[in-house]
Amino acid sequence: MIEKRAWVVLPDLLSIRVFVDTGIVRGLYERLDGRLASVFLVPRAEAAEWAGRLPDVPVLHGQDLVAADGLPDRALGRVDAWLDRRVGYHPLAIRLNYRHGFHVERMQPGHPNWMLDTDRDGPLPHRPSVERAMERWFFSARRHVPARVLETMRRECSGVVLSNVQPASAVPFLTAARRLRLPVVAHVASWDHTVGKGVISPYCDLYVVQNRVMEDDLRRYHGIDPARVRVTGWPQTDLFHRRRPRTDYDALVRALGLDPRRPLVLVAGNTPSNAPYEDVFVERLVAWWKNEARPRFQLLFRPHPRDSRWRERFAAASGEKGVAVQEASFTDLDDLATLLGHVDAVVCNAGTILLDALVGDRPAVCVLYDEGAPPGESWAAKNVVGKHYEELASSGAFYRAERFEDIVSGVQRALASPDELAGQRRRVVEQVVGEVDGSAGKRVVDAALEGLSALR
Repeated sequence: MIEKRAWVVLPDLLSIRVFVDTGIVRGLYERLDGRLASVFLVPRAEAAEWAGRLPDVPVLHGQDLVAADGLPDRALGRVDAWLDRRVGYHPLAIRLNYRHGFHVERMQPGHPNWMLDTDRDGPLPHRPSVERAMERWFFSARRHVPARVLETMRRECSGVVLSNVQPASAVPFLTAARRLRLPVVAHVASWDHTVGKGVISPYCDLYVVQNRVMEDDLRRYHGIDPARVRVTGWPQTDLFHRRRPRTDYDALVRALGLDPRRPLVLVAGNTPSNAPYEDVFVERLVAWWKNEARPRFQLLFRPHPRDSRWRERFAAASGEKGVAVQEASFTDLDDLATLLGHVDAVVCNAGTILLDALVGDRPAVCVLYDEGAPPGESWAAKNVVGKHYEELASSGAFYRAERFEDIVSGVQRALASPDELAGQRRRVVEQVVGEVDGSAGKRVVDAALEGLSALR
C-alpha cells in the first residue's frame, strides 16, 4: 500500500523560489517526518534546479499529471477549457477588477497581461447574479479534473499546500482536493495578489498571508472568514533579515566587473508588459551617466526575472566600464539580498523590488513616467495606482521621479543623505510587510501544519 504524503504544489517560479530559498519546503518535509512530496507545475527543465536543491523530497511534475488519459478525458478537458475561456479564470479576474476598481486605469483590449486584457472578459453580461453563477462553476467540485490528477491524489495525497493559490495551473488540484475532501492550505503569494490578481477559492481550509491588510482583503473582496487566515509576515524578508557581510558584497560586485570601493546604484527592471519602453530609459540613463556622473558612482542593471528579452532591452548598458547587467534569473535571490544590504541606492518603477529595497533600508527612486513613450501612453504611473500601492504611495518612503530630471535629483539625494527617509522606510515596511524578524518562513510552516491537522 502506498503511504500517503502531503503535497506542496508549486505553480510558478516566483513562489517556488520563496518556498525553496526560505526553507519552507525543507521545514515542511522535516516537520512531517518525510511525508511530503513536491509537485512542480512549471516545465520540467525549469523545475530541475529547484528539485536539485531538495534531494530528499520526492518530486512529481504537473505536466505528467494533467496529461490526458484517453479520449474521454481529452474531450472533457477540451470542453472544460472552452468554458473556462468564457466564464472562468480570466473573465472572473477581469470582472473582479471592474467590481472593485482594481487596475481599471491599466485595463485595455489586447493588454499583454491577460489579467488586464478586456478582450478576455467573456460574453456574459456584467450582473451580480451572473458573476456569482460563474464563480460557482469555476470553483465547483464537479467540474472536470484530469483523470491522472484525480487518481494520483486519491491514491497518494493526504493534503495540499499551495505556494500560490491563484494561478490557473493550480485549479485542477484545488478542484480535486475539494472533491476528495482533502485539507488545503492556501498561501497568497504576495502583497498585491488579493487586489487584482484574480479570484481566490473560498473553499480552502486555511489561508496564509503576510499582513493584516491582506487578511482584511480576503474578507472584503473574497468572502473569506478571518478565522481561517493566518498572518505570518513575508517569507522573502527572512533573506533580507540575515545581514550579509561586506566581504560577500565585495566579492559579488567584483564578479560583476565593478569596483566595490565605489558607490553603486542598482537599477531594477520591470516586465516588458508593464514597462514596454524600458530600453529607451536604459539608453538615456547610461548616456547621462557617461557624460555627467561616471566619476561619482557605478550602475548595476537588474532585469526582471520574467524579462525574456532582457539582453535586447538592456543592450545600451553592455560593454561600458563602470556599468554591469545581471542576467534575468529566478534563482539568485541570495545575490539580491546581498546587494540590498549594501548598494547605495535603488532605481525602479514598481513591483516587489521597490518593497525589497525598503525592507533592505536602501534609499529608493521610483520611476513614474515612461521615457520615450508616445504622447498619451502611460505605463509606469499606472503600475503604482493599484489598491496595494496606497500605503506605499502615501508613505513618503522613496523619491518620486515624474521626469528624468527627478531621477537625477533623487539619486543625488540618496547618495548624499542615505538616511533622509529612513524613518518613513521603517514605518511603511511594518505596515505593508509585517514583522521582519527572520522567522516568517517558520510561521508559514507552522500555519501549514495547522491546516494539515488531519495528518497529526
